[in-house]
Amino acid sequence: MKILAIDSSGLVASVAVISDDNLLGEFTMNYKKTHSQTLLPMLDDMAKMIDLDLSTLDAIAVAGGPGSFTGLRIGSATAKGLALALDKPLISVPTVDALAYNLCGHRDLVCPLMDARRNQTYTGLYCFVGNQFQIIKEQCAVDIGAILAEINTIGRSVVFLGDGVPVFKDYIKENIKVDYTFAPAHMNKQRAGAVAALASEYYAEGKLQDAKDHKPEYLRLSQAERERLEKENGPD
Repeated sequence: MKILAIDSSGLVASVAVISDDNLLGEFTMNYKKTHSQTLLPMLDDMAKMIDLDLSTLDAIAVAGGPGSFTGLRIGSATAKGLALALDKPLISVPTVDALAYNLCGHRDLVCPLMDARRNQTYTGLYCFVGNQFQIIKEQCAVDIGAILAEINTIGRSVVFLGDGVPVFKDYIKENIKVDYTFAPAHMNKQRAGAVAALASEYYAEGKLQDAKDHKPEYLRLSQAERERLEKENGPD
């Protein structure tokens, strides 16, 4: 089984290919360039380096949201275009789930934090029993205080990761009541390798989509849509 994975849901752009239990290649960049500039060149470079024949792929996987609205659209369009051109199924992997999967096997509660602006975060709660992935709280968009309150209630040690960590680190330190750590640099952002690994489990379970049916999962309205509604509804 060979899967190409794409993640452009956040600040990081990342592509990867796995074949069964082997990560054949991964290209990840987090440096001052837009995903429209980096994603396809990264994919092309990686494919050349590992002599990838795209026709041998079994599926295309993509981080399906939530995340950056523009980033999700770019990733979605790229994945759909490839899947349609190659006549391959598409696997949509929840962004927050894939981020948590970076820490597969970790002994603590895993809490990804993506900055959703306005003091909100895209987050969820996860744990691993050995390498078995368990979802305690499905991905959601909530106030940072709400997810910390839930963690405090659970009472387990927790590890945080994601681009929301720098944004909320001081708040976490002031309000967390359990032991906590922050994931190191090589594990604390989105990686297409994690999307691919989780997608392989989805593939085995038959969780496939026809590419034409795929839509990103935004979890909340865009800023432009919120501002339009506010204008339409007027002051309370």
